[in-house]
Amino acid sequence: MSISERKQELKRRRQRRKKYDIFARKLVKATVTEKAVIADKLRRMTPGCEVLIEAWDLIKKR
Repeated sequence: MSISERKQELKRRRQRRKKYDIFARKLVKATVTEKAVIADKLRRMTPGCEVLIEAWDLIKKR
């Protein structure tokens, strides 16, 4: 029997949260180039990425 859609979404959310924590740890020592790579990965990972990118100051506003 397959997993319900609700449980699948919860599993995906938990996995994204783990990835956010990993990225947050890496940002402490990240260079500008590494921050750009992390921002690209966030864009591919989640639809709400722009909020996170602004909160983590990955892209400087002009």
